[in-house]
Amino acid sequence: MNPAPQEQYFGHQHLTVIEPARGWRMLDWRELWAYRELLWVLTTRDIKVRYKQTVLGAGWAILRPFITMVIFSVVFGRLARMPSDGLPYPVFVYAALLPWTYFSTAIATSGQSLVGSAHLVSKVYFPRLIIPLSSVGAGLVDLLISTGILLLLMLYYGVGWSWNLLAAPLLLLFVIFTALGVGTLLSALTVAYRDFTHLTPFMVQIWMFITPVIFPVSLVPERWQWLLYLNPMTGLVEGFRSAFLDRPFDLTGLGISFAIAILLFLLGVAYFEKVERRFADII
Repeated sequence: MNPAPQEQYFGHQHLTVIEPARGWRMLDWRELWAYRELLWVLTTRDIKVRYKQTVLGAGWAILRPFITMVIFSVVFGRLARMPSDGLPYPVFVYAALLPWTYFSTAIATSGQSLVGSAHLVSKVYFPRLIIPLSSVGAGLVDLLISTGILLLLMLYYGVGWSWNLLAAPLLLLFVIFTALGVGTLLSALTVAYRDFTHLTPFMVQIWMFITPVIFPVSLVPERWQWLLYLNPMTGLVEGFRSAFLDRPFDLTGLGISFAIAILLFLLGVAYFEKVERRFADII
């Protein structure tokens, strides 16, 4: 008997055999690549929905970090006299808000993404990881717009551009890894435990205050700084400041943050893949 013909979808000849998986399993990159068009569709959908029926539209990508920067500059820069390592405080804090705003938005939206897409998860087969991945990808547009504002702000305050800017894409890659690891973990946990719907905003708020967004790492005694770097966003936020504000990179801190970011990515994806088969039943 001749084998069954392979089905054609997304422009590819592909035969998918769906069977229950057992135990821990890692990401199937080939399957994810086969559904890359669906990832693009969901990402563009998330971008359009974010600003649909809004007056300012994509202008919110500028206003959110800019207004936050103004408030932080007044409260912490002028009133609290927070040190900024000799840099203008608005530029100092905005360079940190750049990765942090993207990260916090990405994990908040990806954490709720599976519950919000219950109609897809329960009816159609596709790699479920695409849903939180599209939420993480959608925030990149806002990040690019905010980066342009930072570059203009640097010129306004007389902070010159330097070759350190070439390190920004690599730092962004690890911010994405960290957001995807935490976001996929939260999305899987939210499906099973709806408490995470309320816990996630509180966790993000606390996480910001233990990340050097409004203060420099130098404010913490040197013997305790290693505790800050156990937070992967510490090295990444400081790395963004070094890239945009022409400061020397803390290679040790970056190395610790890179290692923890990769670990979070692997753990988040591994847990997601382990419990993925139950999503359709409990969502």
